[in-house]
Amino acid sequence: MADAQEESAEIADDLRRRIRDGDPRPGQRLPAPDVLRRRYGTDRPTVTRALDALRAEGLLDEAPGGGFAVRPPRRPVRRSDERHQWEKNRARQSLGVRAGTGVTEHDTGLAVDDLVFSAVYREVEAGPELAGALAVPVGTPLVERSYRTRHSTEPAPFNLTRSFLVRERVAGNPELLDAANEPWPGGTQSQLSTVGIEVARIVEEITAARLPTEEEARVLAMPPGAAVIDLRQRCLDVDDRVVELSEITLPGDRTRLEFVTRLDRW
Repeated sequence: MADAQEESAEIADDLRRRIRDGDPRPGQRLPAPDVLRRRYGTDRPTVTRALDALRAEGLLDEAPGGGFAVRPPRRPVRRSDERHQWEKNRARQSLGVRAGTGVTEHDTGLAVDDLVFSAVYREVEAGPELAGALAVPVGTPLVERSYRTRHSTEPAPFNLTRSFLVRERVAGNPELLDAANEPWPGGTQSQLSTVGIEVARIVEEITAARLPTEEEARVLAMPPGAAVIDLRQRCLDVDDRVVELSEITLPGDRTRLEFVTRLDRW
């Protein structure tokens, strides 16, 4: 068994190298398992184990009609905590500046025209967990905002985001209650500034690293075995109120989290 596993790993190593060298290319079908079996002078189960390992890594997709094809690479996302100050710096700038790019473009290196964006708003009442996180009474009316943004050449969004605002705090600007105004130039900090709210600090907490649900795996087009990262983000204003709460599901196969800690000099 150990010899078979070692042989399977060697086949996977060779195929992985070929894929990274561009032969076969993204989207191109791999040779059939029987062809690979003859190429490597082994049996079909050994080849199958190698192919399954590469699929679990996200290098292969099941091809229509059977077999495997090279999975086109997903656009990587580098999410740094410095993005929040970058967004705040732009929140009160001109419309032209704010509309030119947002944090998704900042994280991915893409342009506005490269992205497909969708937002769904609905009004909900705060249950015990949300009420506690937002420090409001149970039953407080909230605006729940669900966001999905993807590269125009890819089928899956970069993440799944649900954001919650206390409705009474933002109702002074009716435009903040209408999803038709998304994507908002300058993002959430710019939105909040229109009702006199300045974000003073942002607290992000990784609450879980786990396997995705079937629905999450389907929507995010994740390879088998890849994990998701659950991130909870709280935006607090200058009076230390939680003015926005976001629950974000990040696909681990294309997200890189970067934590920057700037230290005062002695």
